[in-house]
Amino acid sequence: MAAIDRFLREWDVNEVHEVVLDVPPIQALAAALASPAAPGLVRVLLRLRGLRAAGSVEDLLLGMGFELLAEEPGEAVFGASGKPWRPGGAISSFGDAPAGSVRIVVNFLAVARSDGRTRLSTETRVAALDGGARRAFRRYWRLVGPFSALIRRRWLAAVRRSAAVRE
Repeated sequence: MAAIDRFLREWDVNEVHEVVLDVPPIQALAAALASPAAPGLVRVLLRLRGLRAAGSVEDLLLGMGFELLAEEPGEAVFGASGKPWRPGGAISSFGDAPAGSVRIVVNFLAVARSDGRTRLSTETRVAALDGGARRAFRRYWRLVGPFSALIRRRWLAAVRRSAAVRE
């Protein structure tokens, strides 16, 4: 069982993206967390959202208010809660999710494949605490979901490029 499952087994919205790398899992995970948070177009998208577009992916998540929920060999899980659909929607602790909000978890998971390569994935799960939050988040996600997916695909592409350089 992946560590992310300990924090959010059921969700309303999720997305998963992956790449296959020619590096060991521990190196793949380290590269994902250290990867630049804002390669190219991602910088513009983050700035539109009012986020600082500097540092690593891990720096970005922690700077947004996510907390590191688990760090295990091959997996890191970050979590937060809040009302991201509201302008200036504050991010809160994952465990202290206020009524009318959602819980969000994001992981990076690196798993060795039988061919000696590594499957690096990132998954985002969002679970609403009540029906009102679920409806509000789903409306919000219709707008931002495609951009969220683009950001994660760009992050993984940057990791793939950096892993290829190290080979």
